[in-house]
Order: sequence, then C-alpha cells, then structure tokens
Amino acid sequence: MSITTKRTLLGVLTPSSNTALEPLTSSMLNNLPSVTSHFSRFRVTRISLDDRDLGQFNHTAPLEASDLLADARMDVIGWSGTAAGWLGFDHDVQLCQAIEARTGIRATSSILALNEVLNSMGVKRFGLVSPYTSDVQDCIIRNYQDIGIECVAESHLDLSENFSFSEVDEIALSRQVAAVAAKKPDAIVLYCTNLRSAHLASQWEQEFGIPVIDTTSAVVWKMLSMAGHNPAAVVGWGRFFQEASAHV
Repeated sequence: MSITTKRTLLGVLTPSSNTALEPLTSSMLNNLPSVTSHFSRFRVTRISLDDRDLGQFNHTAPLEASDLLADARMDVIGWSGTAAGWLGFDHDVQLCQAIEARTGIRATSSILALNEVLNSMGVKRFGLVSPYTSDVQDCIIRNYQDIGIECVAESHLDLSENFSFSEVDEIALSRQVAAVAAKKPDAIVLYCTNLRSAHLASQWEQEFGIPVIDTTSAVVWKMLSMAGHNPAAVVGWGRFFQEASAHV
C-alpha cells in the first residue's frame, strides 16, 4: 500500500434542516488540500424558547451523531450550531466533554470558538445579527452581558423555522449588518450557522472597517487549530482568522 500525505479530518455536527453550513465549511477549506470536512446530522427544525424546541438540543442526539463521525476517525469534532447562545454557554462545555469522553476525539463548538475569538481580539462591544425571534435574541444578549461583553446594536428577523434562515438573501443580510455597523461596535457577529453569510465577511469588513465574525467560520477556526493547522491560512472569510490566536 502506498503512503499518502497525512490527512486532517474535521467532523461537523449539523442541524438536520441546515443547508448553509456544509457548502460554506467545505469552501473555507479549499486552500487546505489535506484538510476535509465531514458531516453528521441530528434533528433541529425550529428555534424558539418552547420546551419542545429547546429539547432538540439535549445531548442524546448530538452524541449519537458524534458516534457516526467517530466511525470515520475524525481528528476533531465541532458542533456547528448556536444553541448555547440562548441555553447558556455551559451547555456546549458539557456537550464537548461528553463527546470527548464517549469518542476519545477532541471537540469544540461554534459558540465556544466564537467566545474565544472575542476574548482573543479584546472585543467588549459587539453588534449582533441573527434571524431569530426577539426573545431568543434577548437571551443571547443577556448571556454575553453576564461575561462582560455588551451588545451595543442588534438586528433580528423574527424567524423561527430553521430552514427559512438559509433563504435570507444577501441584500437583507447586508441591511442588517449596516444597521449594527452604524453603532461602531468592536466586532459584528453573524449568529446562526444556517445563514448564507460567512463568505460575505471580508466584503462587509472592507465596507465598514469592523471585524466580522460568522459562527460557521468560528468553529472552523478552532477545529483547524486543535488539529495542528494555522487558521491564518484561511483567507477571505473574516480577518479574525489572521488576528485571533487560538488557545489549545
């Protein structure tokens, strides 16, 4: 058998109704030919604070999806979802610990990665862009207040059906970003992995002069670092790939 170049396999936990994060994640890695992304889904169809919808994020389903990624010998597993924003950040800490204990594979999440980026870049005031309902948005804002990061501007679309998030077009997203940019935050965060927004980060940074961090991109940044790669090799997806330092 011939010896091949060492591959890096990134396993990504994906909400079942998400159609944005898979193509975006794969595109981010285009310039890293030895790195590939592989996806495992579990059921998520609505985002709200109803008990039934909150229950989609109990650990059972993502752990079972992680088992399938473990079959393919992933180097890192990342939960590409934002539920910890309203459930509380400890939710993802506990999930990642459970994944690691169950599979023996190191794990992270979009929100744990995002929070590390914000800390590394010294962000204390941020602008929040999401498709969510006002009560979900308010929960996110309060959770960041609790860790000393102020939301100085926010824009949300009052949507709850997860599939609909991916149908928000560039015009609508740019309008949201412009609205929060007017308040001059330290950074703008696109807070949903089913928005088709990650590829637009550099465009918005050039227009507004403010770092743009997308949650789909944040988990890739962290997974690359955990797997021994320099995230700065990812160019054109937000300057945080070059400016934030991952602590692994």
